[in-house]
Amino acid sequence: MKVTSMQEMPRAIDLQRRIDSTRESPLLYKIFALVAGGMFLDAADVYMASAVAGTVLKSGWSTITQNSYFLSSGFLGLFLGSIIAGFIGDLKGRRVAYQINLLLFGGFTFIGAFAPNMWFLIFCRLMSSIGLGSEIVTGYSMINEFAPIHNRGKWCAGVSLVANTGAPVTMLICTAVIPRFGWRTMFIGIGIVAAILWYLRRDIPESSRWLINHGKTEQAEKIIEQLEVNGQSNYTPAKTKKREIVHHSFGISLFVATVAVSATIICQYTFTSWVPTLLLKRGINISGSLGLSTMMMLGAPVGCAVGAFLIDRIGRKKTIVPAFLFTAVFGMLYARQNSVSGVVAVGFLLTVCFYILMASVVAVYVAELFPTAFRFRGSGIANGIAKLFTVAMPIIVAWMLKVTSVNMIFWTISAIALFAGIVVWTMGDETNQKDIG
Repeated sequence: MKVTSMQEMPRAIDLQRRIDSTRESPLLYKIFALVAGGMFLDAADVYMASAVAGTVLKSGWSTITQNSYFLSSGFLGLFLGSIIAGFIGDLKGRRVAYQINLLLFGGFTFIGAFAPNMWFLIFCRLMSSIGLGSEIVTGYSMINEFAPIHNRGKWCAGVSLVANTGAPVTMLICTAVIPRFGWRTMFIGIGIVAAILWYLRRDIPESSRWLINHGKTEQAEKIIEQLEVNGQSNYTPAKTKKREIVHHSFGISLFVATVAVSATIICQYTFTSWVPTLLLKRGINISGSLGLSTMMMLGAPVGCAVGAFLIDRIGRKKTIVPAFLFTAVFGMLYARQNSVSGVVAVGFLLTVCFYILMASVVAVYVAELFPTAFRFRGSGIANGIAKLFTVAMPIIVAWMLKVTSVNMIFWTISAIALFAGIVVWTMGDETNQKDIG
């Protein structure tokens, strides 16, 4: 039940202001560690799935058709998980959604290690990916609601930085483990780590913002007191209730969030997945060079670090919009490169831009566009739609390769980024260091 009583409203506003004025606390550090650990596992799982698909196909345990279902089930699970987590998180509580997603992810990943055939593994992949999709929505939103208002962007982007180290670390582990011990070992390992993380999360508190929004001010105050153990910051919120000032309508916020997160994921996914093929079409072969690919991917942690540094200092829109614009510029420049050195240099800069957007849009901005009552649902729907676009992109790119030139694909990436930048600048709310409700 939401706060509607006129008698409760002043107390609820006072509690919101106390949350906004907190400093970093041991409780925040704990939540950050648990969220970052879960997001790291999620990133590890995404890469592991690709490595396992190649291994089981090579061994004859799977077919090309089954592999396509295996990978597609992962995308379907991500979509379903994003939507389901949004509704559970808003209606039943952040803590409930946060516990269920890791249980699904870890449980079915572990069960998948004992799959008797590929069809059973596909089912396990679908169920674990529902948990994976939920984690992306709940993780960033949880940090957003617990972090101090004056630097919540830094903490959310920090989670993105940790998460995006999951892929390269898993790449090294898979290379060392799968040839010697088999792919099932990876499933067992991730399942066990997920179970440990789930156990550590057992006493994680409910979001005080959600409790306030549902009229549970007594419970909220107890959690706020834990967040206030290191005192309060110099942040002084305005006397007015900011929710009505910061947020546009749900429809506009959902449109901005969907465009921003979809553009970020489409550009990043299309670039990283198709660049070797697209360059090969133009006579430049980097697919066999791990070193060149690694040099470009070094832009990922750099981009996350830049996003984390800028997001609170200059604001959300002043970080996101230039990153989209530079993505458009470098996308067009990339289409004009004819040498390996040019490909690697511009590719590195493009990767930096992609991951500035991952750290600022996906990790920070999307959750802040919605008030507490709709935060998980808004984030879930936006992320879910973005996952559907990701599923469609291989089909679209394959069609474009048949009917047009390779350059057109890079120009399309640039156009998508430019459009998203314009939408965020003209229609998006600036949520930096503001009460988001």
